[in-house]
Amino acid sequence: MEGALSVGFVGAGKMAFAIAAGLLASGNVQPEKVIASAPSDNNLYKFKEAGMQTTHNNACVVKNCTILFLTVKPSILPEVLRSISPLVTPAHLVVSVAAGITIEALENLLPLGSKVLRLMPNLPCVVQQGTMAFCCGSNAGEREAVLLKNLVSACGLCEEMPESYIDIHTGVSGSGLAYVYTFAEALTDGAVKMGMPYELSKKLVAHTLLGAAKMILETGEHPAKLKSDVCTPGGTTIHGLYQLEKGNLRSTVMDAVEAATSRARELGKK
Repeated sequence: MEGALSVGFVGAGKMAFAIAAGLLASGNVQPEKVIASAPSDNNLYKFKEAGMQTTHNNACVVKNCTILFLTVKPSILPEVLRSISPLVTPAHLVVSVAAGITIEALENLLPLGSKVLRLMPNLPCVVQQGTMAFCCGSNAGEREAVLLKNLVSACGLCEEMPESYIDIHTGVSGSGLAYVYTFAEALTDGAVKMGMPYELSKKLVAHTLLGAAKMILETGEHPAKLKSDVCTPGGTTIHGLYQLEKGNLRSTVMDAVEAATSRARELGKK
C-alpha cells in the first residue's frame, strides 16, 4: 500500500471510526493522511486523539483525499452528495457505507464517470475482525476492487459480491451483531441466575462464542452437524436445546434477518 495514500471520511460516527481505526492498526495508512468531517466535535475527538485530521467542512475532506468514504446516515446522504458532487473527480474512489443506498442512486448524484463502490462493513472492524461486503459501480473495475480490498482487508473478512446480496449481508453481519450480543447477554444472565459471578460468566460466554465461530470456519462442518456433536442422548445440551426450540429460536432469528434485510431495501427506495 502506498505510504502517500490519503483517506477521507464524510461523517464521523461509530462505523467511520471503526474503519479508520482498522486502517491505522493495519499500518496501511498513516494517521496524518486521514481526515474526517462532522457538523460538531461530538465524535471528531476520537479521530483527533488517534492523530487523524478533523474538520467541519465536507469540501475540505474531498479536496484532501483520494479515497472518500461516505459514512453518513442514509437519510442525509443525497443532500451531502449534492453538496460535494462538484468537487468529486475521476481521481477519487468514492466508497459508500450507507445502508440501502444503491450504486445506481449514488452514481446519479455524482459526476458522470465517478468511480463508486458500495461497502457494507460491521463494527468489529475496530478490532480487525470485521465482516465486509462490497460491489463495484459501472466505472469501477478490478483495479478499484483490489485497491479497496487491500485497504480494508486488515479490518477483517472482505468479500466482493453481487449488489443484490449487499442488503442481505446487512441483515446478517451488520444487524446480526446485535442478535449475537443479545444472545450473549442472555447466556451470561442465565449463568448469573444459576449462581456464577457476572464477570466470570461474561468471559466464559465470550470464549464460547469465539470457539464456536472458529470451529465453523476451521472444520468446514455444517453448524447443524457441530450442534449434534455437542448433544449426547439424555444429556444437558439436548435438554437446553429443547427449551430453545419451544421458544422458536431458529425461526425467530430467520425472521430477524428478513426484517433487517427488508428495512435495508426500504432505505434504498426512500
